[in-house]
Amino acid sequence: MRTDRVFAYGAAAGLLADLLLGDPRRGHPVALFGRAAGAVEKALWRDHRGWGALYTTLCVGGATATAALASHATRRSPLLRIALTATATWTVVGGTSLGREARAVGAALAAGDIERARARLPHLCGRDPQYLDEQQIARAVVESVAENTSDAVVGALVWGAVAGVPGLVAFRAVNTLDAMVGHRSPRHRRFGWASARLDDVAGWPGARLTAALAAVTGESAPRALAAWRADAHRHPSPNAGPVEAAFAGALGVQLGGTLSYAGRIEHRPVLHSAGRQVELADIERAVRLSRRVGVLALGVGVMAHSLFQRAATPRRGRREDGET
Repeated sequence: MRTDRVFAYGAAAGLLADLLLGDPRRGHPVALFGRAAGAVEKALWRDHRGWGALYTTLCVGGATATAALASHATRRSPLLRIALTATATWTVVGGTSLGREARAVGAALAAGDIERARARLPHLCGRDPQYLDEQQIARAVVESVAENTSDAVVGALVWGAVAGVPGLVAFRAVNTLDAMVGHRSPRHRRFGWASARLDDVAGWPGARLTAALAAVTGESAPRALAAWRADAHRHPSPNAGPVEAAFAGALGVQLGGTLSYAGRIEHRPVLHSAGRQVELADIERAVRLSRRVGVLALGVGVMAHSLFQRAATPRRGRREDGET
């Protein structure tokens, strides 16, 4: 069986498993990786970028090497390769869990239980929820859905298209490390620098594809593209900026503004200032947009993988130069 078909069948099966089942409930490989990375951090932590780079190399390199060995072990069996690709895809994408958490916060807000909504919000993002009102919580959910569509779905599919199972696993490892040590806390300002920068690099293509697909599948492609062009560069994150700006334009809402992370206040620029304030109903609209973007990203990834494979595989039976 051709390699591009193996990836297509496996990635489609894995994304379908995520749509139907969500994340594995027990023994999630990403959680296991996180615990292992936490143990490595305890052993290696120094307030130094070099030690952080070593930590990032060991964790990402170890996960990627394990995936490469598994791919090599299944290379002679198309069915095993499909199963491995499906399992890896199911493991690393998290679109369904993202939608469930967003809808859980929305349901709490709809029931008038703002304390329950505040308690659920940290499942989606790292903001301090205790002083947020209903509108601010809804905005935080929409922003998190937008950013995590890239981080939890599209980015993984992009790297899977480029490098198969090792690409899927490497992207999730990088993204997990960034969540663990990439933030600018006193402990991780230097140690987490390498993880944060590597996540910026790994997330770059997926963020742009997410923004483009949000424009294509949203309510107004011109509005989404205009917001992306005008406002993305104003966001402090090189990857969250295009995604959130495109989602803002696609949904016709304003994102950004004042927020609180880990006890510090940030005043971010407003994205798509011509839009209206986020409302409760926009949470469901954002989740549906995220779902459409994820499905389209699978199709783009499959086509890209097929092109990569054809470019890398010499044509059989090609005549030598000069033959007639």
